[in-house]
Amino acid sequence: MYCKLEKKEIEEIRPTNILPQTSFWGRVKDEQGFIPTGFELTVSRDMLSALKNPQYRVHDDLLILIKYIDHSSCFAYVPYGPKLEPEFENHGLFLEELSETLRPHLPKNCLFIRYDLLWENQWAADEDFFDRSGNWVGPPESRVQEFRVNYKTEKWNLKKSPGDVLPKNTFFLDLTHTEDDLLCNMRYNTRYNVRQALKKGITVKEYGADHINEWYRLYRETAMRHNMPLQDEHFFSSVLTNQDNSKRGVHVKMLMARRDDTFLASMFLVLSNKRATYLYGASSADNKNLMASYALQWESIKQARRAGCTEYDMFGSAPNLNQAHPLHGVHIYKKGFGGQLYHRMGCWDYPFYPKEYDLYRLQEINN
Repeated sequence: MYCKLEKKEIEEIRPTNILPQTSFWGRVKDEQGFIPTGFELTVSRDMLSALKNPQYRVHDDLLILIKYIDHSSCFAYVPYGPKLEPEFENHGLFLEELSETLRPHLPKNCLFIRYDLLWENQWAADEDFFDRSGNWVGPPESRVQEFRVNYKTEKWNLKKSPGDVLPKNTFFLDLTHTEDDLLCNMRYNTRYNVRQALKKGITVKEYGADHINEWYRLYRETAMRHNMPLQDEHFFSSVLTNQDNSKRGVHVKMLMARRDDTFLASMFLVLSNKRATYLYGASSADNKNLMASYALQWESIKQARRAGCTEYDMFGSAPNLNQAHPLHGVHIYKKGFGGQLYHRMGCWDYPFYPKEYDLYRLQEINN
């Protein structure tokens, strides 16, 4: 098996569908206190599949974010990476080899690596983890997950993180369909709400940074309504200003739905290579009968398709239809647009200093 890393400048990272693995994401996170670092990753094919020829090499970029816990220790966070995806039984082997190869390139006081894996959840392909209605019930307890993922590793060192950072569950829309087909693939209620919003005079347009205060008003109202943690207004300004605005880079659109002079819903649509991502959304609790968020989402889908994207990531939902889940309403709304539900593996840790890692992990659990 072969695994090699070479450092590269953040701006040299090649365009990718995976938004959190772009130079854009590195710039945004740099303003949030992370230290972005880029690598060129080269592995032999047998790291991805036991049946592949080890003589052949595969190359890809890797963005890593260093985050200091205090003045004396830090950890490495890999957002939706690595992008290279091995077969299920090679998940642990691949991560172990990559982690040990990464270690000399990281600060000496780096306690662990946290991989926020975009790979399909292993238990999402197991029929034993679906109920009678066809709903995925989620993976087993962490101990069982760790036993399977560490299969074939030497150190059995991979740990399921106490929580996840980026969304584990999402809906993907196939944008290669025509607009008529996309409408037909929606649930009846969703399609009806889209048409009603347009009949009631909802218009959707793209706005620039001069309207960031209108966005933030809606965002703040939404966050407080759902008891979500608040980002400050500067963060969203940085999302707009750090974009690449090029065909090969990342383009951010702040779309807003209004009727007359009143803004009722808004979102950040991010186009990265061939994928569009519904990154942030907000809406007013007033005039919900106008269905502004439905017109907004439909216009976003159309703009993504016209920009040449082939897929649309709804970026976050509940894993199933459990009404007790805090994202149940979000799940129903996004499901209505006709996408396919996808379950990611979520966050996994590879400790370098077990005792210090256990203390940090305990603090995370208690918080």
